[in-house]
Amino acid sequence: MVTHDSKHARQHILAVAQQIVGRKGFSAVGLNEVLQAAQVPKGSFYHYFSSKDAFGQALLEDYFESYSADMQQLFSSDQPESRKLLLYWQNWIASQTAPGDCGKCLAVKLGAEVADLSEAMRQALEQGTSRIIACLAAALARGQAQGSLNLDQPPEPLAAQLYALWLGASVMAKISRTDTPLHEALALTRQVLGSATATLQINA
Repeated sequence: MVTHDSKHARQHILAVAQQIVGRKGFSAVGLNEVLQAAQVPKGSFYHYFSSKDAFGQALLEDYFESYSADMQQLFSSDQPESRKLLLYWQNWIASQTAPGDCGKCLAVKLGAEVADLSEAMRQALEQGTSRIIACLAAALARGQAQGSLNLDQPPEPLAAQLYALWLGASVMAKISRTDTPLHEALALTRQVLGSATATLQINA
């Protein structure tokens, strides 16, 4: 049986690792660096993770679990869906433009890096991003039903297209070292969501 203390230790390793991997990527991070930062002996690490791949899979699963919980909290608030969606994407901009790389989106940071290196990590990325897209699709459907959004296509494919737009914009922002691609993505998102969001202002 897994004890409360061992659950806490495992979660501590993952939390520390997320900060390091968010800054340096997955391949560039050795287990010793994570263990030293978390102050965990190597033997204890292998009690929780059978390999570095298994550790990477757990890292992504934990990240997406936390990310999904934050999305659920945002989209369960008592506001029009149009406002919640724009707040979601403005929070995305704030996260991606914050100083340093720690805590930024691991789908952006690791997507291209690990998808061809580890099938387990690729599947964790696919499952995690699918959850995000499903949450966005549900919000789009609710907004369309309540009249706060004016959509020209079904919510499900639109959610996938918008998520892909923002992933690409985040990569371009890293390449250009400007936030211009993110603000261009926001402008296009407003246009796609219809006139109801054209002038809506959100103070993130």
